[in-house]
Amino acid sequence: MDLKNRRIGIIGAGIVKGDIYDLAYEVGKLLAQNGAIIYTGGLGGVMEAASKGALDAGGITVGILPGHKVEEVNPYVKIIVLTDMGHARNVILIRSVECVVSISGGYGTLSEIALALKMWKPVIGLKTWENIPGVYYVNSPQEVLLKILEIVS
Repeated sequence: MDLKNRRIGIIGAGIVKGDIYDLAYEVGKLLAQNGAIIYTGGLGGVMEAASKGALDAGGITVGILPGHKVEEVNPYVKIIVLTDMGHARNVILIRSVECVVSISGGYGTLSEIALALKMWKPVIGLKTWENIPGVYYVNSPQEVLLKILEIVS
């Protein structure tokens, strides 16, 4: 079983500390090693870490940016989508993927979780908003991979 060309969104805080950055990096790397295409919001924090991990593993990274300036994208995004839609870009990100992994995050992340659940997209939570019905909560990057394989395969 692998995730070849499966579109997986990784969402989370735009500013994070070391442990969350490391978790997001590992998730991006692990998913890319298994063939997934990684979609993020293209900015910093979790988005940057997941993109870096995926790129380091030879994966494909897509960033759905809120603005219209290519200079805003983190250096690990290889396919850049400039929306100039602000937070409304969250709808495009969630609609583009098959499954969402939420790591940490603030209200923007919470809105993406809600959109994903509303669109019947599976959401996997790792150190993110708690006690949301419908979210599959896990404790490690390896558990993220196993849950995605269970859900999308």
